[in-house]
Amino acid sequence: MIGYAICGSFCSFSASLAVLEKLILSGEEIQPIMSEHAYSTDTRFWLSSEFVSRVRSLCGRDIIHTIADAEPLGPKKPLDALIISPCTGNTLAKLAQGITDTAVTMAAKAHLRQDRPLLIALASNDAMSQNLSNVAGLLTRKSVYFLPMWQDDPSGKPHSLVADFTRIPEALAAMREGRQLRPIFL
Repeated sequence: MIGYAICGSFCSFSASLAVLEKLILSGEEIQPIMSEHAYSTDTRFWLSSEFVSRVRSLCGRDIIHTIADAEPLGPKKPLDALIISPCTGNTLAKLAQGITDTAVTMAAKAHLRQDRPLLIALASNDAMSQNLSNVAGLLTRKSVYFLPMWQDDPSGKPHSLVADFTRIPEALAAMREGRQLRPIFL
């Protein structure tokens, strides 16, 4: 089973959902996980109730959205792989610093303590500034992989990076073989 964690990069939700649906149609069994903000925040992109309902319906199971519910994903309910899509700069920084204060960071901690593979699909407006050292630090960590990413608007958002969500299936296959899909920066 694959864990599919969603953080609050709300403008990326539709792109992430399209890939989630593709994974399910290809036969992957998915355990959805959401940060508390992704689970409960209404935005101009989605009402939280509609988004939660859509994810639950696609996956056919309840969404893990609390720290207490995410903790057993380590030794008690292991996942074969964990994908964080989208992963915000905030969550990226917490992963890099070992901070565990959301359902997604707890799921990642529980998962990584067993050296199981984690794929990060970053969507962050500060990835090329404050968070660049966190990207670099996580690139060297065992079992952590990044989805290829690019600057989505170099002029308007010069520090932003966004993952190519359409490549999640390809990156998942590479990760299962212990390979980082390259190039990392498109």
